[in-house]
Amino acid sequence: MNIQERMASCQLFTDHDANYPEEAAALARARQRGKVLCFEINRLHPDDTAGRQALMKQLFGSMGENVWMEPPIRMAYGSNTTIGNNVYINFNLTVVDDYKVTIGDDVMFGPNVTIAVTGHPVHPEKRKESGMYALPVVIKDGVWVGSGAIILPGVTIGKGSVIGAGSVVTKDIPENVIAVGNPCKVLREITDHDRVYYHKNMRFDQVEW
Repeated sequence: MNIQERMASCQLFTDHDANYPEEAAALARARQRGKVLCFEINRLHPDDTAGRQALMKQLFGSMGENVWMEPPIRMAYGSNTTIGNNVYINFNLTVVDDYKVTIGDDVMFGPNVTIAVTGHPVHPEKRKESGMYALPVVIKDGVWVGSGAIILPGVTIGKGSVIGAGSVVTKDIPENVIAVGNPCKVLREITDHDRVYYHKNMRFDQVEW
């Protein structure tokens, strides 16, 4: 199997495999392209929102409408990440997207979130062989990822759920729950109570937004 085939089948791979020099070179060019686009985005003047949007459309594999991002951003490729509509990305998003990252509609990221699809063998002798694996990450519609959260390889976060600040998400999270901690675990379901109170004992007012 070539590098991409090994990625897709969850096998160990190296992105500089000497058996596939052309593919390895193409991956290196794609990573460099992502780095350059992130650099260009991060150095833009804050008022140049049109320029930032144009570069974001080049960076991501696909991007929906009404996506807002606060630089800086860091990505391994960018092209392996797809983003839906009405997504808000706060400062310092880091995405290690050697393989697929799928972000749905109406997703919110707090500052300093990390998403990583790539891992390495635990045994030190095996790590010396430079092998790694990549498992897709899926963040479904309506998810809010709190500040400083880390999302690890192979994780799916269910529709509408909230990931607490500082959480380390090692396993799938079901839909419509609040999940927190390291490792991240379900704290409770989101209920009609949350339609009345937006934070602890703080009630929504009756003003239509």
